[in-house]
Amino acid sequence: MGRRSVPPHVGDGMVVRRVRIRAKDVVLLKGIVEASEGLAQVFAERGGDLTLAAPKGREAEFLGMIADLCRELGAMGVED
Repeated sequence: MGRRSVPPHVGDGMVVRRVRIRAKDVVLLKGIVEASEGLAQVFAERGGDLTLAAPKGREAEFLGMIADLCRELGAMGVED
């Protein structure tokens, strides 16, 4: 029986954004996010399709980080 990807379940009180980047940049993005003092979590669904989630109390910081990373890594799409 094959395995299939299931979208992450993120609870209330969290801000969620989906980002599509090149698959080769996933490890870099994840490393940067994980080094950001617990700002966000990264869920990789497949290839460069990612879901990022952060507490609502840190929304401005979170969205700024996503904007910076997308500029640097050439994100192909960002969705609410």
